[in-house]
Amino acid sequence: MSPNIPRRGAAVRPPLREHSSPVDRARAPAGRWRRSLLLAVVAATALAGAGVSAATDRSGAAALAVPPTVSPSAVPTPVPDPFVASPAVSPAGPAVSPASPAVSPASPGVGPGPSPPTSPAGDGPEATPLVAGVADPAPVLRLPGPVPATGRGVFGYAEQPAPVLGSSGVLRRFRVAVEVGAGEEVPAFAAAVQAALAGPGSWVDGGGLRLQRVGPAVRADFTVYLATAGTAARMCAAGGVDIRVGGRPYTSCRTSGKVVLNLDRWRTSVPHFVAAGVPLDTYRRYVVNHEVGHQLGHRHEGCPGAGRPAPVMQQQTLFLGGCRPNPWPYLNGRRYTGPRA
Repeated sequence: MSPNIPRRGAAVRPPLREHSSPVDRARAPAGRWRRSLLLAVVAATALAGAGVSAATDRSGAAALAVPPTVSPSAVPTPVPDPFVASPAVSPAGPAVSPASPAVSPASPGVGPGPSPPTSPAGDGPEATPLVAGVADPAPVLRLPGPVPATGRGVFGYAEQPAPVLGSSGVLRRFRVAVEVGAGEEVPAFAAAVQAALAGPGSWVDGGGLRLQRVGPAVRADFTVYLATAGTAARMCAAGGVDIRVGGRPYTSCRTSGKVVLNLDRWRTSVPHFVAAGVPLDTYRRYVVNHEVGHQLGHRHEGCPGAGRPAPVMQQQTLFLGGCRPNPWPYLNGRRYTGPRA
């Protein structure tokens, strides 16, 4: 049997080539390169698909987390945190608000204090400041307007009693009355008399006297009247005292159980007090204590020396004699007097 004839039933194999041509040798590497490239493309496609799927999942989750769109007009204006340093200054001005605690004058220990208020523009340095250093209003030296010259001699009385003035000594009770038509209120006059007799510096400071205002139904040792000039002249003349100066009723007086204050003096003071800038309230305290001093038994006194306070029993309504106005019988806790006039 010939070796080249295959046996029945045996697989037929292609004949082996002992030698390959140059073309065949060049095609073999190219085929392997194409297969490798194909595998790389397939792998890259698979990886890209996985990345796209993951990105799609993330995009979907992010879409679920995004809040609904808000119009710009509904967005509130951000409020800067006052305790965080502000960014750079904008062209419109400093980024720090004046109310920020970092620069507020009210914050202790931070920055300088508030600047004093500036005065309004004026012609010179005398312009009045807005707040600091505002001068006190000028004292009232006299009241304007006409003063009733006379009345009917009918009086209204302070109804309510007042606290006792003084801590020890004999108690003297008094009433307060204002002539009807005088244009003065009884409560206001009663309060002014109470203040004058309360001190400090009044007659009760000596420790031997107490004073108390009582109502009209209570027995009193004396009454303090505020009367028009015409009525005061008649009341004082009835007690033997002439209050006229230059032919017209001018001063006040004391008669038995009556202290009569002239309405003219109560409202307009006296020229030398006004010229010296002495407040009207000071004159009123003086005239109350002077005339009550007469009721308590004290006589007129003179000026003890130029430049010194005038004694309360000096006739300060008429002259000062070189002394300074003084409404009190006690100064620095001691009785202040002058030579007997």
